[in-house]
Amino acid sequence: MSSLKRSHAADLQAPNISSKVFVRSGKNGKVQKIVREVYLRQDISCSSRLCARCPAQVPTDTDGVGQISTWTIAPLGFMYARKNVADSTTTVLPIVLSDRPATTRSYPNGHYLVPDTNALLNGLDLFEQPTAFYDVIVLQTVLEEVRHRSLPLYNRLMALTRSDDKRYYVFFNEFRLETYVSREPGESINDRNDRAVRKAVQWYGEHLSQSGRKGAQTGKTPSIVMLSDDRDNLHKARASGLEAASLEKYVSQLDDADRLLDMISSADSKLSEKPIAAGAIYPDYYSISKLMTGINAGTLHRGSFNVSPYNFLEGSATVPAFERPLLILGRENINRAIQGDVVVVELLPKDQWKAPSTKMIDEETVNRDDNAETEEVEAVFTEREGRQLQEEVKRAHGQSREGRSQPTARVVGVTKRNWRQYVGHLDPGSVGDTAKQSRRQQTVFLLPMDKRIPKIRLRTRQAGELLGKRLLVTIDSWDRESRYPVGHFVRSLGEVESKVAETEALLLEYDVQYRPFPVAVLECLPSEGHDWRVPAAATTDPGWVGRRDLRDLPVCSIDPPGCQDIDDALHARPLPNGNIEVGVHIADVSHFVKPDNAMDAEASGRGTTVYLVDKRIDMLPSLLGTDLCSLKPYVERYAFSALWEMTKEAHVVSVAFSKSVIRSREAFSYELAQRRIDDGSQQDELTRGMRLLMALSKKLRQRRMDAGALNLASPEVRIQTESETSDPVDVETKKMLDTNSLVEEFMLLANISVARRVHQQFPQTALLRRHPTPPSTSFDELAAQLRVRRGMALDASSSKALADSLDRCVEPSEPFFNTLVRILATRCMTSAEYFCAGSHREAEFRHYGLATEIYTHFTSPIRRYADLVVHRQLAAALSEEQQQAATSSVSSLEAVCGNLNRRHRNAQFAGRASIEYYVGQALKSRRANLGIGMGANGKAQDERFEGFVIRVFSNGVVVYVPRFGIESAIRVEDIERSIVASMDENPSESTRIVGIVRGKAETVFDPDEYTLDVSVGGGAGAAGAAAAGAAGAAAAAAAGEGGGGRGRSGGPKKTVSNSPTSRKLEIFGKVLVTIRDEKDETTGKRKIKMALV
Repeated sequence: MSSLKRSHAADLQAPNISSKVFVRSGKNGKVQKIVREVYLRQDISCSSRLCARCPAQVPTDTDGVGQISTWTIAPLGFMYARKNVADSTTTVLPIVLSDRPATTRSYPNGHYLVPDTNALLNGLDLFEQPTAFYDVIVLQTVLEEVRHRSLPLYNRLMALTRSDDKRYYVFFNEFRLETYVSREPGESINDRNDRAVRKAVQWYGEHLSQSGRKGAQTGKTPSIVMLSDDRDNLHKARASGLEAASLEKYVSQLDDADRLLDMISSADSKLSEKPIAAGAIYPDYYSISKLMTGINAGTLHRGSFNVSPYNFLEGSATVPAFERPLLILGRENINRAIQGDVVVVELLPKDQWKAPSTKMIDEETVNRDDNAETEEVEAVFTEREGRQLQEEVKRAHGQSREGRSQPTARVVGVTKRNWRQYVGHLDPGSVGDTAKQSRRQQTVFLLPMDKRIPKIRLRTRQAGELLGKRLLVTIDSWDRESRYPVGHFVRSLGEVESKVAETEALLLEYDVQYRPFPVAVLECLPSEGHDWRVPAAATTDPGWVGRRDLRDLPVCSIDPPGCQDIDDALHARPLPNGNIEVGVHIADVSHFVKPDNAMDAEASGRGTTVYLVDKRIDMLPSLLGTDLCSLKPYVERYAFSALWEMTKEAHVVSVAFSKSVIRSREAFSYELAQRRIDDGSQQDELTRGMRLLMALSKKLRQRRMDAGALNLASPEVRIQTESETSDPVDVETKKMLDTNSLVEEFMLLANISVARRVHQQFPQTALLRRHPTPPSTSFDELAAQLRVRRGMALDASSSKALADSLDRCVEPSEPFFNTLVRILATRCMTSAEYFCAGSHREAEFRHYGLATEIYTHFTSPIRRYADLVVHRQLAAALSEEQQQAATSSVSSLEAVCGNLNRRHRNAQFAGRASIEYYVGQALKSRRANLGIGMGANGKAQDERFEGFVIRVFSNGVVVYVPRFGIESAIRVEDIERSIVASMDENPSESTRIVGIVRGKAETVFDPDEYTLDVSVGGGAGAAGAAAAGAAGAAAAAAAGEGGGGRGRSGGPKKTVSNSPTSRKLEIFGKVLVTIRDEKDETTGKRKIKMALV
């Protein structure tokens, strides 16, 4: 690469040009010569309040007229803008860097910080701290490097540059003539970039010395300090006379140094280099070239890694080549992969294939020393053998017998670490007694809230202070010599179990952006605030352009009780020709949220509103979400309307779309709307319209069901709270009314109609939503369970066949059974996803669950960014607006869809976790309010609830309780305790039983019949044999089996009769349970604890 640079020009506006010339070889072997020109200027501001020169050098318009001039720096998308008003005065961007920079012992004159890439990657958590790291110069060179190394860190760094408090300034050193450096012959890119950083530090120092005023605090020019953890870069900087420091050295002189030092990445520290045991614990990863060769040859496979929620030693990888995930068993085969990582796996030889685990195993129940892998590393087989193995996998995946071995693989590489910040608490057993009172540094374990994440090793000086606190940490590295990953402390969230700390922990765990909206976002809101009104129709206000006046229609909204962010409203009225006009009116959020401004960027990043039990994390500021956009009753609002002419049989005659102005006449809850419809005395226009909607919705629903739409189920409960304190007091199951279905049917119709329209106009870039057809093998286990235990057939050959067979899964004696089967069937499917039309074939557009060929989201733009994008696309299709640049190409829209899918999924998980937490709190309150406690016999009495067994393992079962929509594992030892407690309550029965050894339960597990027999009878000898069998199974799991055998833990199969000393459990079986709320000692979370009655 060569660089040609013009000499300095006297005119600051005459840019110098640096040309980068390089050659590139294409896929066809042709060589291309590429020339890139870099325009170098001298008018890029240093943005320091101490500089007197830069404000005078801001560029003026070449024509001398007061025009708006904008200079855009590609490819980062930042803007350096200036506006000349009519009198030729100039207004520049706000100056960022303070004239009173912070002082320290080493820098008594104050200082500005210039971090290199290494410093930001290792210590970004430090830079986000509110107590330090102000007045930071982020170089363009560094920003680009961070962007290429880690997009999440780049986004966090960008958030700092937008902060109004931290004073972070992006300096475009690659476009400033004095700070640009060209790459020298033989110089690596990394060395060139390091030199560019040192050049910028040197220029800033000289620039402020020559043109700056003295610091307001010290009367002297502040120091320009380069921060780096690169020893070579530090050495060269100091040799050049520059101020330079490592992160550790700089932080050690700050106030609160002990806390801040814990936040420095351990990736390059002695902690990550020190092995816990002699030699390597894990196999080395394959080289990049070997991974790529194997993937291209089809002998290696790349996919997403997931950990079983029931067994931390069992994982799976979903890869494109096979319908079903590949099984990964044992610590060595998992090979340092963490939940969510993108891994490369290699299939094991067929004689090493195993069955999925039949045991529930938590990490805390398996001793660390006993879990060192003892199996030898399998030999690598040839490429031909690997290819033959692919056919064996496909044949095995075609077999549905649940007990047979499955294709098993091992992780041989990680192509993308999806590490994030994790929440947990310190393991008290890892904290030394002396360290609890001292400030010495020690290594401790953090136990993550998410049981799928392994323990994380930390170095801290605050172990005593952090015990009992909910902590946020980051993983830095995981070397093959260390059994556990190494990380560093970020901050404390508060006391474990405190409401504030647990809520924030939940939001952080699911990456929910919950910080207050930045000032830049709030500045995009209408200046009138809550006083904003829709302009009078007679005015020439641009808001009315292209809108239909629909204020006279009988429009109303139907939502859950207390809904404030009302996205949608409906109407229906008869037409003179006997048909019916139906309208779905959706809040016109796009009128207020313009493309590419700060509010749009924030909404795109958040992706969706997150609903927790006690709060709502809005996608948009509440001024819009709950007022100006919300289709509240009795006020005029902008809307985007879909209007259909339909026959009385609900057949669509025509459809039209238009932006509109509506005035909702009423806001109903589902229950109030149902009462209004059912009340025959109500004959007003609005009620008659709702009855028309009800009649049409039932016909639409029946037509969807006939086409194969699935009537699936998911547990939905509502937490009742105390009116004054908002504390949970009870749980109730949500009631589904006909009005729920009414709204659902017309929202589906609107979404389908809009999807067709935008795809017609934008066949490549329409934002759509699909539900992939699940492989038929996904339902194999559920089908086998129904066949074995209930004699029922489940046909998953098509959505219609599945819907019909689900309808037949009925037990007259148990009404909930059909709902239970539908819940379990839902779990067999993949999730629906947003996608760009140009990235899939039209045959793949289908939404399996809804049985429609095309679908999108249009009806909830207040709470979903996808709907806002679709609104803009529909407006562009109607030729009312230009399509947004960010969603006008397949690649850019795919990036948007990827974020939306992740945010939507995380929002669902966060909502469920919130419900689970509050169900526990509500049960605790319920016990107190109902006076449940000691019975007449002086023993504890608990309220009993019906539950159903939904999973059977060799060492326990999982029970689902419909009353609260929750499930929990009940282990063999818990079942044994319930049997013993029952015997204690019935001494006349227990006295006839001789030789019971408590704590030595005997189990018989039948994987083919999906049953588990637990007995505490049979004497010490039988119990001892059973215990030995269980111990052997645990040892096999620790040795890499992951509990993978399908044998029985209590000896040969035998029948255990139902007696006072035994319990037989089976899949789908109804049980009675008691439920308590208790603290999980491993995760520190409150959890549901069930016990069999």
